[in-house]
Amino acid sequence: MDIARYSKLISPKDTGHNEHREARLLERCPPGHEGKRLVDGPAIILDASGAIIAWYLPDALTDTTQKEIKEATDLLAPSLEKSVRADGNWRTNQRLFNRGSEDVGATPGCINLSPAWFQQGHEVGSDEMVSASLKGPSCENILKAIARPAAIASAALRVMHPEQYWAGLRTLSNLGNIAVSKDLPQMPEALQYWASSV
Repeated sequence: MDIARYSKLISPKDTGHNEHREARLLERCPPGHEGKRLVDGPAIILDASGAIIAWYLPDALTDTTQKEIKEATDLLAPSLEKSVRADGNWRTNQRLFNRGSEDVGATPGCINLSPAWFQQGHEVGSDEMVSASLKGPSCENILKAIARPAAIASAALRVMHPEQYWAGLRTLSNLGNIAVSKDLPQMPEALQYWASSV
């Protein structure tokens, strides 16, 4: 499959549930081999042009790291719970969040964690702010809890997409300089613990 060609043929309206549409897409962008293949070890999946379209890294996150991620997610539960509302928009409407019969997963919700967030409804030239989910007394605890998993994600990005990794580091450095020079509230503290260039 040529992923660049395929990406030009699809649109946000393609949900994967229209069998006729999916058959037409498969006809126009056929896979490079017959049938399906079972991948049961680490692998890189390439398209017809040799571009990497997926990395499959089973067991890349140890049980300890998965436990850290779960504990960090639990710290976000109050913010996630508050984000879901009966009159919410497409990101936060409670009809779109269902808990399974067994409550074993993360609290449903939609929050943004960003050390620099453009404020909706403001002019483009206005200063960025720390996203609402990172404001308040729990910010430092949340950022410390996700530091190691975020550093692992950054290391993976460094290998998988070095240009994006370096662009992320430059952005964080620039944000730090801007936050100090403009005395932006809470941003220097959030950037101090921000462990990811993702």
